[in-house]
Amino acid sequence: MKNLFLFTLMFFMFSCDKEEEIVINSENLLLGVWTNSTYDSNTNTTTFERVGELPNERYGVSFQEDGTYINRTSGWCGTPPLTFFNIEGTFILDKDVVKVNIQDFPGDFQWKIVELDENKLVVKRELTDQEKDHKELMNVFNEIELLSMSVSCTDSNNWDFVAYGSKACGGPQGYIAYSSLIDVTSFLEKVTVYTKLEDEYNKKWGIGSTCDVTPQPKKVNCENGYPVLKY
Repeated sequence: MKNLFLFTLMFFMFSCDKEEEIVINSENLLLGVWTNSTYDSNTNTTTFERVGELPNERYGVSFQEDGTYINRTSGWCGTPPLTFFNIEGTFILDKDVVKVNIQDFPGDFQWKIVELDENKLVVKRELTDQEKDHKELMNVFNEIELLSMSVSCTDSNNWDFVAYGSKACGGPQGYIAYSSLIDVTSFLEKVTVYTKLEDEYNKKWGIGSTCDVTPQPKKVNCENGYPVLKY
């Protein structure tokens, strides 16, 4: 009985060691399991440590030889007790960029590999092509907003509104107020450009939207120096 107990204990210890065994693919060091992540806000990089298997109660990622990507996460819930689960997707290694696709949030994303060896992986978030297009779209909209807010609203008679944007299902995204005291021609041209760009963005990336009709305002009121659309 004593020998049986020792054999059982040795087998259990061997099994644990086997589960924690770290396998390194010398031809592709990215393959494997990474956890114990730390984020450096100065360099916007995240550093991972290689381990043998995904932890049960901690964030981690796994890159498998068949192209499968596994994200061990607790989601966005920050209140204990945390419940961890796996989200699966696929990945492609393109030189020093890891392109990941998952069906859940955040969807497609890219990591640029800053450093990689047998024990450490350092990555930096890199914008996808869609995110770059969206950023350019928002830059144009920000210009429109800055022009709209460049004049204090003191007399509503000097203000009007215009539809902007393009919903994927048709119609404008909304309406924005503008003053007759600004360069109205330039402002309306920017709105036209933004609307065209958003329509192109929606078609290019297959963006969906609701098909409800965006209500049109009736007038602009001045409240505390700001234009307020009234419906």
